Amino acid sequence: MATAVSHEKIIGKSPSKDDILKQVQEHGIKFINLQFTDVMGIVKSVTIPASVFGHIIDGGQWIDGSSIAGFTRIAESDMYLDPDLSTFAVVPWERDQFPTARVICWVYSPNGDPFPGDPRGVLLRQLERLYEMGYLYKVGPELEFFLFSKNGSDIAPLPHDRGGYFDLSTDLASIVRKDMVMALDAMGIEVEASHHEVAIGQHEIDFEYGDALVTADRALTFKYVLKAIAQNHGLHATFMPKPLEGINGSGMHCHQSFVPVKGGGNAFVDTNDAYGLSKIAKHFIAGQLAHARGLCGVIAPLVNSYRRLVPGFEAPVYVSWARTNRSALIRVPAIRGGNTAATRIELRCPDPSCNPYLAFAAMLAAGMDGIENELPLPEPVEENLYHFTDEDLKRRNIPVLPATLGEAVAEMEKDEVIRAALGDHVFERLTEAQLAEWSEFRRHVSSWERDRYLEVY
Repeated sequence: MATAVSHEKIIGKSPSKDDILKQVQEHGIKFINLQFTDVMGIVKSVTIPASVFGHIIDGGQWIDGSSIAGFTRIAESDMYLDPDLSTFAVVPWERDQFPTARVICWVYSPNGDPFPGDPRGVLLRQLERLYEMGYLYKVGPELEFFLFSKNGSDIAPLPHDRGGYFDLSTDLASIVRKDMVMALDAMGIEVEASHHEVAIGQHEIDFEYGDALVTADRALTFKYVLKAIAQNHGLHATFMPKPLEGINGSGMHCHQSFVPVKGGGNAFVDTNDAYGLSKIAKHFIAGQLAHARGLCGVIAPLVNSYRRLVPGFEAPVYVSWARTNRSALIRVPAIRGGNTAATRIELRCPDPSCNPYLAFAAMLAAGMDGIENELPLPEPVEENLYHFTDEDLKRRNIPVLPATLGEAVAEMEKDEVIRAALGDHVFERLTEAQLAEWSEFRRHVSSWERDRYLEVY
C-alpha cells in the first residue's frame, strides 16, 4: 500500500509477515490487539485471535468508525485497519494468563485510500513533505505524570507521596517507576532516566530520542503502559495537565532536530554561530514562534491545559526563545563536551494530554513554514519573563499564549498553516470536539464560584 511505502522510505523497512508470525508462535501469543487512535489521542483497540492474524496482515480488519471521536458519520462509517508490522510488541503484563501482542495500524477508507482522519497518517504527510526537502524529523518528548492513590474504584484527591524534584524517595513510587521502566523495555522502548518531579506525586520517565513517527508511537504506548502498571500497584497514573491547584502541572517538553536524508549529522548545527544553530534551525524556531498561538489548540488541547499555562509554575506562557531561560517558550539546551550532534530545540508548551501524532505534525508544519518563508528569528530573551510587566512585554514585542481553550481554538482557526497540516477532516472534528467541551465548561458552575459569591451576593 502507498502508506507502507512512505513509511519504509522515512523510517526503514518493516519485518516480513513470516517474521512476525514466527514471533507470534515463539511467544505463544493467543491474542493480537490492533491499535489506532482517535483525534483526541485516545488509544482504540480491536482484539483478534492470533490464529487469524495472517489473514488480517494480508487483507486488513474492517471496523465501524461512526462511534469513534473524529472519525466518520454513520453514513460513511466503514473503514479498515492495516497493521504496521514494525510496531509489533508483546504485552508484558499479560504474558501469563492471556499472552497478547499489540500492533499499531494505519486506517484506510473502503476504496483503499489512506483515511484523512487517521492521526498517524496526518503526521506521515508532514514527514513526507520534509523528506522531499531532504530531512528527517527527530523528536524526544518528556512526559510528566502524577501517581494518585486509589480507594476501591475511587481515585483519591491527594497524591500518595510527599517527594520533591529528584528526591530519592523510599515510598511505593520508586518501586512503581522501576516496574514501569521494565515494562517499557519489554515493549521495545529504551528508557534513559526516571525521577521524581517538582510537585508531590509527580514523576517523569524519559525515553530515547528518535524518528518522529516512531516516537509518537512510543508516546502513546508509554501512556497506556504506565497506566496499566500503576493499576497493578493499586495506583492511578494520570497525564492530566493540571490535576491539583497550587502546584506544578505536567508538561511534555519536546526536543527537536533534523537529520539530512543523505546523512551528514545534525542539520541544526553551525559551530560558527554564537548559539551553535544553523540557518535552518533559526528559521525553524522562527516558524514555531510565529505559529505558537495557533499551535496551542493541538499541543494543549483541553480546558485543563490552560490551568497549567499560567505564570509561576515553570510552564511557559510568553512567545520567546533563549538558551538558559526556562521561562521562554523555546529553549536551546546546552550540550555536553562539544557534542554538537546533540544540538536540539526544546518546545516547552505541549502537555501530555495531546495527541502526539497531531502535535508533532503541527509542530513540524510550523517549523517548515519558517524555513520555506525564511522567517527572521527575533532576538533571544534571557531575562526571567515572569518578572516582566505588561509594558515590558509590549515594549519587547513578546506575545502571550492563549489563556483559555476557547481562545486557543479561535487562534487555530485563523492559522492556515496549522489547519493545512491537520487537514480539513481532522481540523473540523478536533475543533468540533473542543468547542463542545469549551461550551460545556462555560456553563459549569464551580465550587470556587459558590464559595466566593454565594453569600456575598
